[in-house]
Amino acid sequence: MTDFPVTIFHNPACGTSRNTLAMIRAAGYAPAVVEYLQVGWTRDQLSDLAAAAGMTLRQLLREKATPADELGLLADDVDDDRLLDAMLAHPILVNRPIVATPRGVKLCRPSEAVFDLLERKPRTFTKEDGEVVRP
Repeated sequence: MTDFPVTIFHNPACGTSRNTLAMIRAAGYAPAVVEYLQVGWTRDQLSDLAAAAGMTLRQLLREKATPADELGLLADDVDDDRLLDAMLAHPILVNRPIVATPRGVKLCRPSEAVFDLLERKPRTFTKEDGEVVRP
């Protein structure tokens, strides 16, 4: 809906991301879907999203099933510039899904965290694994 814009930075291979997108749609929104693995990130975009979410780049770093360890990004002394450069080169390093609405920006893990960002919510929602969520 144009009166309440919703953008999801989405990875269709991720169950949490798929559930989050389905929750947004079940609430009656037609979100802008950014498949960031296809289009990548810009430095400003990623920095701005992290700041708006109140998160550091390290908090946005996805460690599981990514090259984070082999790139040496898990050490405590890795600075934000190096993290950002790696995230731009390897978009999979950014945890997902990130959702932006007029209510804020949030890394929606677990997926039901998206409800805090929406004006409307579905009465119930059944996740892919069968779990029923009541917002």
